[in-house]
Amino acid sequence: MTITITAFERSPDGGKGLARDTRVRWALEEVGQPYAVRFVSFAGMKAPDHLAIHPFGQIPTYEDGSLSLFETGSIVFHLAEQHAGLLPKERNARARAITWMFAALNTIEPPILELTTARIFEADKPWSEARLPLVKDRVRARLDCLSTHLGVADWLDDAFSAGDLLMVSVLLRLRMSGILDEYQNLAAYVARGEARPAYIRAYAAQFAINAPSAN
Repeated sequence: MTITITAFERSPDGGKGLARDTRVRWALEEVGQPYAVRFVSFAGMKAPDHLAIHPFGQIPTYEDGSLSLFETGSIVFHLAEQHAGLLPKERNARARAITWMFAALNTIEPPILELTTARIFEADKPWSEARLPLVKDRVRARLDCLSTHLGVADWLDDAFSAGDLLMVSVLLRLRMSGILDEYQNLAAYVARGEARPAYIRAYAAQFAINAPSAN
């Protein structure tokens, strides 16, 4: 069986690696699993056949034989459980890595997404200028804690894991805001993630679909 994931037919970020299919591509590359991609338009995401796989009409989805999954966290966790390379073998280390997966998606990402909404979709609102500093402070409050935990370590808990994969993917959303540059250890942490061969392959695959020459 060939693993098939879905991705934007044309990504809103222009192929910068911020679309969530990049996280799944990265995980598949880390565990050495080949995959096919089915590209979906915005209209196609609301079509009955796609909604049968993803009830909320989003991407990515994951299909492997009779198994269909949605939500990046679930897909990455499934891959990490099925294949070596993304979760430690030792029980406690494995549990900590899973905890960092949840932390990336539930603690760090929500205020970052709120910042994206404030900067892009609410910029024209009369209250936007007053609200934006408050949103940025909420992001910094989370990053303060994360930066303190990471310290001078390369990864969140000894070796690279699925927790790092998701955390780096989440932090990448901050690059355009400049906030990530305020934390040298976190910026270096993200750079280490981007330098991994598996990430480079995943990014290249996502960018190739959206590069100007592909138009």
